Amino acid sequence: MLIVGLGNPGSTYAKTRHNIGFMVIDELLRRHRCDPINKSSFEGELYKCAEHFLLKPTTYMNLSGRSIQAVRQFYKIESVVVVHDDLDLPFGALRFKHGGGHGGHNGLKSADAMISNSYVRVRMGIDKPQHKGEVASYVLGDFSPSQQPHLPGWIAQAADAIEALWHKSLDEVASQYSLKRSSLQ
Repeated sequence: MLIVGLGNPGSTYAKTRHNIGFMVIDELLRRHRCDPINKSSFEGELYKCAEHFLLKPTTYMNLSGRSIQAVRQFYKIESVVVVHDDLDLPFGALRFKHGGGHGGHNGLKSADAMISNSYVRVRMGIDKPQHKGEVASYVLGDFSPSQQPHLPGWIAQAADAIEALWHKSLDEVASQYSLKRSSLQ
């Protein structure tokens, strides 16, 4: 299984809403002994953890699909899980689905274009900005001070769910690990 956390490289973006996927990968790396795989053609930080791979594309969000496709083709991986921020869910929500539309998310658009939309999505709700014109600055902004205390538990729940996906069905994982906003606030 290839588990991909979407985000943007560099310290400028490290704590932003758009980087929640990277944060989940970092939690999984903290929990498991993983070996880094350095191959420039992967355009990302790739780690091998037992029989699974963890990937943080370093292409910036809009080109994430290039990195996913390169790793997937090289290792002939069928099962892909993508962890991403989702404006259509309230902050703290955690949902799971297979396939579906990209909802305007540029990282998902890129992945869909490169590998099709036939992958599992771990959707992490970040809420919406008040005005549509603020989406870019909102997703590239840090979580609010009131949200930050909830991040560790939320990220841990997402990491728990991914570990469960290694041996349970998507339906079982969704039933056990889905969160609504009220679970964190």
